[in-house]
Amino acid sequence: MSNINISLPESMKAFIEEQVAEGGYGSVSEYLQKLIAQDQKRKMQEHIEELLIAGLESGETIEVNDEWWQQKRTHLLNQIHQEK
Repeated sequence: MSNINISLPESMKAFIEEQVAEGGYGSVSEYLQKLIAQDQKRKMQEHIEELLIAGLESGETIEVNDEWWQQKRTHLLNQIHQEK
């Protein structure tokens, strides 16, 4: 693992230490890693939502029902078998 040094105001340092104690974290590093992981997840979810919206706005609408899914499965399975 790599190390990063950061400077914080005393009030932020106290807040972090309080969160570590109250949240059951083993260390400040563990707490900060959790915050960063949550932010990464949030950004990924935002990106997925943007892609879904772009997909919805990208063209003609089709009805997706059980028959469509069965045709899609069959098509993909055929492709897999042809590639082997």
